Amino acid sequence: MKYNLKHILLTGVLLCVGLSGRSQEKSELKIVLITLDGLRWQELYSGADPKLITNKEYVNDTIGLKKEFWRSDEVERRKVLMPFFWNTIEAIGQLHGNRKEGSKVNLTNSMWFSYPGYNEILTGVADDARIHSNNKIDNPNRTVLEFINNSRKYKGKVAAFGSWDVFPLLLMKNVQESL
Repeated sequence: MKYNLKHILLTGVLLCVGLSGRSQEKSELKIVLITLDGLRWQELYSGADPKLITNKEYVNDTIGLKKEFWRSDEVERRKVLMPFFWNTIEAIGQLHGNRKEGSKVNLTNSMWFSYPGYNEILTGVADDARIHSNNKIDNPNRTVLEFINNSRKYKGKVAAFGSWDVFPLLLMKNVQESL
């Protein structure tokens, strides 16, 4: 199945709205979006790449690396490469983007780098006309984080955590930040 970013964001928002009325539950809904910039989907879903793990041009200790991270079964291989992701996150989250399974999460912007990609993930649409670099500019588009933060139920309860100094400008305005 091919996923469109708009559908994924809409699903997240609908899930948030749908579960917000379940007052009998003591725990509040929490949505956590984790992005890994630069990670190849191949390693995420298949583990160590056989062409890279034994390539002496990129790896000094091919024998040690292969012993630690190579398994013949790709499910086991991905678990040994990213144990927290596959033993913890998979159990409580949703995964999209395994192209071998037909799950395509494709960006539509023409830039294919960080700021335009994050804008599209968080707004559901590309904005090549206004976002065409990684420069520190305020995002002119409203993100799903801003939308949720502006709801009565979640006002002031949305936070963003990141390591890139552009995130505060890119993600949302008037929201708790730990960036």
